[in-house]
Amino acid sequence: MALFGRERIEYKTPEQVCAMRRAGLVVADALDAVRERVAPGVTTAELDEVAARVIKDAGATPSFLGYHGYPATVCVSVNDEVVHGIPGPRVLEPGDVVSVDCGAVVAGWHGDSAITVVLDGGDPEDQTLATITEQAMWAGIAALAGGDRLGVVGEAVEDVVDRAQAEGRNGGTRYGILEEYVGHGIGTAMHQPPDVLNYRARDRGPRLRPGLCVAVEPMITRGERHTQVLDDDWTVVTDDGSHASHWEHTVAILDEGIWVLTARDGGAAALAAHGVTVAALTD
Repeated sequence: MALFGRERIEYKTPEQVCAMRRAGLVVADALDAVRERVAPGVTTAELDEVAARVIKDAGATPSFLGYHGYPATVCVSVNDEVVHGIPGPRVLEPGDVVSVDCGAVVAGWHGDSAITVVLDGGDPEDQTLATITEQAMWAGIAALAGGDRLGVVGEAVEDVVDRAQAEGRNGGTRYGILEEYVGHGIGTAMHQPPDVLNYRARDRGPRLRPGLCVAVEPMITRGERHTQVLDDDWTVVTDDGSHASHWEHTVAILDEGIWVLTARDGGAAALAAHGVTVAALTD
């Protein structure tokens, strides 16, 4: 790897990207298993156990467990909890909005991804929120394929949210894009430079170049963007009690294009809708 730029960004070789892909697939397996288990009556601790078992069986290590003292394998954030919810005895109920964030390490390389699942029986606008957040993530990822600077991610995310509001898809409620919590570089550490903003900024960030690996992760609320951290020093909740959604994928920029390391197909299906063809990657 090489270190360049004002933030000492870690650029990966193609071989190192392939190593990250192995970690990404473990994360994909863990989230698939969690998604199958999410249901009313299940505790958030049970979801953590599911992910921990998948990661262990793969011979990998959880990225989150022990990170600055974090006590679990995944983050499970429910309803007004945006990110960093600690799994525990909470029992999921019909209509809950459940965001699960997972990371794994294989041979020193990290993968990081998040999903939002909306349980049946709740407000249909919560599902709309989750759908728009996922669409915003994919738009941000697609922008990496033809963009000049990293700021194209935030521009694309904000465009999706603005368009949804203009079309009235939010049922008259304004969406909030979190600004205190953003995406990040990833590689030999889970969080590295550069920050990946989910909104427009005057500073459009570093130039995009092969070897850059980032986690694109919009966090969007059905209300104001302002948040606070609970007494556990981890769980981030909305100030106004509005529900939130969180989606994330780890993405590599290669000479030939981009590859989504935490998506089984490299992001091919979702990115095709944006006119993007993913680069070839030999696992």
